[in-house]
Amino acid sequence: MIENFGTKASRDVLSLIERNGFEAVYVGGAVRDYLLGTIANDIDIATSALPAEIKEIFPHTIDVGIDHGTVLIVLKKESIEVTTYRTEGQYTDFRHPDAVAFVRNLREDLLRRDFTINAFALTLNGELIDLFDGKKDLSNKVIRAVGNPTERFKEDALRMVRAVRFSSTLDFTIETKTKTAIVENATQIQYVSVERIKTEMDKLFVGKNPVAAFSYIQETGLCKYLPLFPSSTKKLIATAPYQEPEVGWASLMIAGDFTPFAVVNAYKLSNAEKHFLLEVYDAYQNRREKLFTIDDYYRFDMSVLLLVENLNHCINPNGIYLTAINIERQKKSLPIQSYNDITISGKDLIEWTGESGGRWTSEWLSKIERAIVHGECENTVITIREWFLNEFKRER
Repeated sequence: MIENFGTKASRDVLSLIERNGFEAVYVGGAVRDYLLGTIANDIDIATSALPAEIKEIFPHTIDVGIDHGTVLIVLKKESIEVTTYRTEGQYTDFRHPDAVAFVRNLREDLLRRDFTINAFALTLNGELIDLFDGKKDLSNKVIRAVGNPTERFKEDALRMVRAVRFSSTLDFTIETKTKTAIVENATQIQYVSVERIKTEMDKLFVGKNPVAAFSYIQETGLCKYLPLFPSSTKKLIATAPYQEPEVGWASLMIAGDFTPFAVVNAYKLSNAEKHFLLEVYDAYQNRREKLFTIDDYYRFDMSVLLLVENLNHCINPNGIYLTAINIERQKKSLPIQSYNDITISGKDLIEWTGESGGRWTSEWLSKIERAIVHGECENTVITIREWFLNEFKRER
């Protein structure tokens, strides 16, 4: 029995299914990662047992996708998905099979997988089942569709983006016939849900070689049918690599000269990602025309300032470049770092003026904040009081 793959609970699931007279194997990307010597995540188990038979074996199950053969087994406080071997009918919507047929044969199940490097199966005793020379492709760092690539992409058009994503995450090349099929079927990507594409793009951005992926996207014509993508990848390539997906989205926005709202709406980004893109966009517009101002150093976080400076340098390499040390020094030299650093509050303004509270207090606090940031007033109670009373009387 293998002891360095999956969890003890998942191995117990395989063992119990086998003891009840059925086949059960690990399948998919986790086996690929195991062969590559990396941590295997998202463990998938496939079996010859039908969903009803799985439910008879295990007392605690949840029907998470029983129509497609998937049952969630709850064992030792773990949730483990088990899917019956199956074949699939036509994909008229380029996403879901019109029909699913359960089978008892592992080969028929593996035939429907996307790429040879994802079509492995691993038994409980450690035997690798490789029916499509996936191990050879893994060794040669090649992404090759299982069987006819056009058929695989017509079954699920997202597989074209997945091929490109794997070229980044694994730093593999796409085999010629598979690449040609992407060129011939690229238009079908427009029928895939944005959410699924976004998930693949997130992984693509933080892969080992996003530059290769960007090149494939342009070469195959996928760039014409993705929700939003630069017509030329030259600027985008210059900005790689990325540590976080949101940095990739920001780079795509700047390289494509898109607005934050265009990117957010095209890929249905989260509110947090939207906020980040808005900050980067505003800072970049300021930086492309001149050096960062005091207001820029005060308004934007260090992460935004550093990213924008890097983007500006990548896209405009002949301009003046600010080092990270210089940016950090400038930001730290500010009298305050945020509104919360101001030594007085609205209550002080009310006390000093004898006026009733109202919106005027927040307006004056903003004026005080700006005066402190620009060195017009020191951040001490005495100095602020003197500055405020003079300005307040002058404007009355």
